[in-house]
Amino acid sequence: MTFAIPASADDLDVLGQFLEQNFPVESDPLDAFAVMNSDNQLEAQAAYAGPLLASQSALIVNNKTGEVLFQKNSNRVMPIASISKLMSAMVLLDAHLDMNENITITEAEIDRLKGTSSRLSIGTTLPRSELLHLSLMSSENRATHALGRSYPGGMSAFVAAMNRKAQSLGMTNSRFYEPTGLDFRNVSTAVDLSKMVQAASKYPEIRRNTTSNYGSVYTKRGRQRYKNSNALVREGNWNIELQKTGYIRESGRSMVVKANVQNQPVTIVLLNSPSSLSRVNDARKIESWMLQRRS
Repeated sequence: MTFAIPASADDLDVLGQFLEQNFPVESDPLDAFAVMNSDNQLEAQAAYAGPLLASQSALIVNNKTGEVLFQKNSNRVMPIASISKLMSAMVLLDAHLDMNENITITEAEIDRLKGTSSRLSIGTTLPRSELLHLSLMSSENRATHALGRSYPGGMSAFVAAMNRKAQSLGMTNSRFYEPTGLDFRNVSTAVDLSKMVQAASKYPEIRRNTTSNYGSVYTKRGRQRYKNSNALVREGNWNIELQKTGYIRESGRSMVVKANVQNQPVTIVLLNSPSSLSRVNDARKIESWMLQRRS
């Protein structure tokens, strides 16, 4: 009577032969394979499959070639919070308004959507250029709102211009209801936001203001010091050309970054990460993953 060799035994024998040829050791190759460093295995898997990110949606694009290096739910429509301010900045700059004109913060700038606070006290007067700086660097909502309110035609004209700009950039899954991002109905996708980042990076003022580290202004309550909302900028270890962070409860912690990472010009979009720390850690995981891909 003949006995058929179980398929699992056949598989084991083939695996053993493969390991003997590719991992020559004095001991049994299957045993050697079983005790391989698990961290090395995980690193190899990560380099092949992509980084393990906490963000619900992510996209990494090579800016030079247009190649998508990694994507995760990249076409999912999601609230984008203060990333909206990049679109606000483009619309403002497209209007070629006098950037030295003084604008006064009024009660219209009070956040009645989320009830957030601001150090730009009512009655503070600043040049339009300084309001743009605070809007992009520190995500100052009152500054952004004042820029929209003082736009020719007022806030409704400003928001309409934001949506027209989005459509002109091919951002077909994006919609804006106000300039700050406090309204959760301001939505987009990682793919659309990568288009917005490419467009915004053509404006020197946006590149400069989003990567600025510190600033101070005189308000009705005295001098106020501001810092960049992005820890990657504050740390100074990344070569960042443009960035913007965003947060409201509905959007989670989000971020877009245009930077040179591991000698590659890339745009990174991270949407709905659980915390500020996980958002930054996702960016660091991407940096490590890109290093593994090169090696």
